[in-house]
Amino acid sequence: MNSMNVAVIGAGIGGVAAAIAFAQRGATVTVFEQAASLSEVGAGLQISANGMCVLRALGAVQDTPDGAAQSSGTELRDYRRPNRISFVPPPQAGPTWYFHRADLLDLLVARAADAGVTFQLGQAITDVDLQTGRVGEMGCFDLVVGANGGQSNLRAALNGNAAPQFSKQVAWRAVVPFSPQDAPSHAVLTMGPGRHVVSYALRGGSLMNIVAVEERADWTEEGWRLSGDPDDLRARFADFTGATADLLAGVQETHLWALYLHPVAQVWHKGGLALLGDAAHPTLPFMAQGACLALEDAWVLASCVSGSTSVDAGLARYQAVRQPRATRVVAAASGNARTFHYAPPVSWLAQTAMAVMGPRLSARFAWIYDHDVTRL
Repeated sequence: MNSMNVAVIGAGIGGVAAAIAFAQRGATVTVFEQAASLSEVGAGLQISANGMCVLRALGAVQDTPDGAAQSSGTELRDYRRPNRISFVPPPQAGPTWYFHRADLLDLLVARAADAGVTFQLGQAITDVDLQTGRVGEMGCFDLVVGANGGQSNLRAALNGNAAPQFSKQVAWRAVVPFSPQDAPSHAVLTMGPGRHVVSYALRGGSLMNIVAVEERADWTEEGWRLSGDPDDLRARFADFTGATADLLAGVQETHLWALYLHPVAQVWHKGGLALLGDAAHPTLPFMAQGACLALEDAWVLASCVSGSTSVDAGLARYQAVRQPRATRVVAAASGNARTFHYAPPVSWLAQTAMAVMGPRLSARFAWIYDHDVTRL
């Protein structure tokens, strides 16, 4: 790959990871990002063992990632009672780590710079020639990686414009200051009728990440950087009590977005263009696998291309390897969409089952967490 020129469209987690993976194998890599600076809206994300193995193989993190918090599991609570319903231990494959999204992007960008990746910021790429690999006015490339999100114009170029299905759920996201000495090492999932709230610590417990999901049909904008009203958030979750209510009381800024069901792309590559991450398989957040899938894609894409006799053969192999797994994970997230939203009396039965099954829930999804693409 020493003579290969690769363009990556989008400087998110998946795009920068792909840039590193190709640069490690000898390619010359340029990342084009429409934003004028490499920054992220303040938010947390979870990287489970299947994503951590890629970050380590890329050299972006060590065994103990800087600035991240190791999870000891997930506690399940009822919205009206502070007592624990059940506890889900970490997967046997290894612990999940909680990152501030901006911190993880900084680690990846620093590693990319060390690997010789070039970043071109403020470049909105609207056109890629599938035959010549020309990227707008930026020149021609041997391979173009479309890593520009779930509403990617490059996905549409390969698959047409398919209308997504609104899930009738809306997610609120916020980060609030916290006392490190009081921060739990585990996530807390608080369940209520038609709603749930997930919280976990970031940056040594100095921040708490909040994701609050509710069933509603009057908000349909998909972009997750849209600003929301903290008072509206509190009003919609006003009957949540205990520590969750205390966290919501501290929200000063929030973003919200409507959650849509997108089909996994049928076509992942054509000519010298390949899709990656949300551009190929947008997923609901209910398995916390969006970033992990993008990291897996990045490694497999570079590995398949570098290990094949031609770019076309490598891209065909990439889709053959990744499409079935992405489809299965996306389906699992979609199936989990309303698991935590039951109302009495169904919720009583569900919580009783969770109390019994909680310790075994992570084993149910071992096929997700055990998957190590760096060893395939």
